[in-house]
Amino acid sequence: MTTEEPRTTPQTHPAEAVKRRGRPRSFDRETALEQAVRSFWEQGYEATSISDLTRVMGISAPSLYAAFGDKRALFDEVVAEYRRRYGGFLNRAVAEEPTARRGVERALREAAVEYTLPGRPRGCLVVSAALNTAPASSEVAGLLREMRQSNVRQIARAVRADIASGELPPGTDADALAAYVYAVIQGMSQQARDGAERTELEAIAELALRAWPAAGRGSGTGKKEGEGKGAGSGPASGTAR
Repeated sequence: MTTEEPRTTPQTHPAEAVKRRGRPRSFDRETALEQAVRSFWEQGYEATSISDLTRVMGISAPSLYAAFGDKRALFDEVVAEYRRRYGGFLNRAVAEEPTARRGVERALREAAVEYTLPGRPRGCLVVSAALNTAPASSEVAGLLREMRQSNVRQIARAVRADIASGELPPGTDADALAAYVYAVIQGMSQQARDGAERTELEAIAELALRAWPAAGRGSGTGKKEGEGKGAGSGPASGTAR
């Protein structure tokens, strides 16, 4: 009768198991996050399930939770990534242009382009991702609402700066004008989601700019900006020059 040699392979030492669990992820995190952005952008927060996310991201649920946390934590990261890659054009336009009107004009024209680009969801994630949410998702709705309100406040600050410099008449209602501009942007987002093309959104932008108030008496740029664009001829423009 022969004696068997002791087995050398069966069990894994606990320390080795820990090392294996700690190995680098087998997926590209940036690519997975981009797919999550597109899923939330297209379907909205409430309608996007964990199974939807794991499918489009190409990862398992445990991998998703390990890499990004729960659905809400992932959404927070998605919003930050969306703003960095796609949604910052309004803030940049208003901050970089010398007058509020020029900033708004640039933002509206860029919205017409950005909201209809082929190969990605239409419209704006910040505008549409939490239109319909359950009470349990109220924090998500609040997050996006605050972002939209922050955009309105930025426009209003630019308008007030133009009032102070004489670029706009002293009686201009900065808050109402800023809210009007953002309402147009929100409408353009929804129009894009409903199938409107770039040229249609550009026409909306042109009409919206006609409601811009006439430049103040102290402005040296108002006439030049308004030539050929219909500036100062709309219902919010006040007294014509």
